[in-house]
Amino acid sequence: MRDQEYILQTFELAKKADGQTWPNPLVGAVIVKDGRVIGQGYHHQAGQDHAEVEALKNCSESPEGATIYVNLEPCCHTHKRTLPCAQRLIEEKIKKVVISNLDPNPSVNGKGVDLLRSHGIEVEHGILKAEGEKINEVFFHAQRTQTSFVHLKLATTLDGKIAMPNGESQWITGESARTQVHFMRSLHQAVMVGAETVRKDNPKLNVRLDDYSGPQPARIIFTKSGILPQEALLLSDEFKSSTLIYTHNKCNIPFPSEQIILIHSLKEAMQDLFEKKMINLFLEGGKNLASHFIQEHLVQRVSLFLNPSFLGNGISALGELNINSLNNRPRLTELKSSWFGDDLYLSGKLLCSQD
Repeated sequence: MRDQEYILQTFELAKKADGQTWPNPLVGAVIVKDGRVIGQGYHHQAGQDHAEVEALKNCSESPEGATIYVNLEPCCHTHKRTLPCAQRLIEEKIKKVVISNLDPNPSVNGKGVDLLRSHGIEVEHGILKAEGEKINEVFFHAQRTQTSFVHLKLATTLDGKIAMPNGESQWITGESARTQVHFMRSLHQAVMVGAETVRKDNPKLNVRLDDYSGPQPARIIFTKSGILPQEALLLSDEFKSSTLIYTHNKCNIPFPSEQIILIHSLKEAMQDLFEKKMINLFLEGGKNLASHFIQEHLVQRVSLFLNPSFLGNGISALGELNINSLNNRPRLTELKSSWFGDDLYLSGKLLCSQD
């Protein structure tokens, strides 16, 4: 039981950097000697010390002979700026390493464990494995599939509408739910919308939370026509340098060419984003873009804010999904729910017929 308790501590440490480490995983470490915690740490952001190294630096006494608990397998590759953690643990004469998850990164993936064992260090892994998977679901998906993780957010009435027939949509949900959306943006590398959303709503898609000082997400626009309003905030505000446009046709606006990417498909755009190391993406609309992402099996998680109201002849949250039977309809699993004011929040992994 003590092993599980210390692994749970690594989870809490890891989550302190939620939204700050991309494209790296969330990792926490706890060092225990003679039943006492003598050091702990977590990975703060890419390029900084890994959790194991920070925990070693924070030790109150020599870690020789101690046990280190870490939620992800210590790295052993040497192609990063940071010192490989497995080698550092060997140098510090750590006696035992207890791990929640093996690292799916092909450069690690059991090699860290093998290296530690080859130097006489006892290793256990698989402690609270399922819980560890949830913490790093984005990183694990990206490493295993070599594609970015897409989190679709929807905000609808009880009858599944996102706007009035004339397009009026502000606001479907209450203030508490909208604040939560800003928090969710802060956990992602980029926010994605379609051109119609830009034309109708003129969103800014940044994080607007009191006392927020973290990085602002990039903003990504998808357009088939290439026609965008030059005065749109995404193209003219103080964060315009972080806006990317994926288009099927030449754009009608003066904008830096390196921020306009010509594509033939959504999958081509997603491959480009993955190559840019943008692995954690937040899709906010509109309905046609969301539907296309679902049809292409590009969405991994859906979060829905459901307001207790009706619109009747409003605009639906999704367009055509080309479903040919009830058995093939996309569905959510591993659901979690909560309330934000009067709005019900549901979130789950999306399973499509091919999954």
